[in-house]
Amino acid sequence: MKESLMSPMALAEACGESMFGADNASQALGMKLESIEPGRAVMTMKVRRDMLNGHSSCHGGFIFTLADSAFAFACNSRNVSTVGQACSIDYVRPVREGETLSALAVERHLAGRTGLYDVTVSNENGEDIAYFRGKSYRINSTVLPS
Repeated sequence: MKESLMSPMALAEACGESMFGADNASQALGMKLESIEPGRAVMTMKVRRDMLNGHSSCHGGFIFTLADSAFAFACNSRNVSTVGQACSIDYVRPVREGETLSALAVERHLAGRTGLYDVTVSNENGEDIAYFRGKSYRINSTVLPS
């Protein structure tokens, strides 16, 4: 279906499907795109043994990567190619092997070529694990092939 004839929700879903199909990093870490809509995305990841640090908790880099992936899907949900310009993360709780993490990315502001997104990473018990904030920058291309 031509992009101009798609609803915003259908466009977001098509962008998510296209991006995830090419996202080798997220796939290799076992991430799943659970949902996507304009300016919003949810991704999950089960913590494996090879993701643990020397304290037997999930290495912060994997938590960051999950949050960053959710951020990327939310940013690109309108079929305007968007990259991260800056981001930060605060960790508030350790994560153990076998826990399933969920990252909810929500658009807070979008104007011109820049956006601001908040991502909350939580475990299956609903306990917050980390808070991520990302700034995005739109580049001159589309997610879906022309």
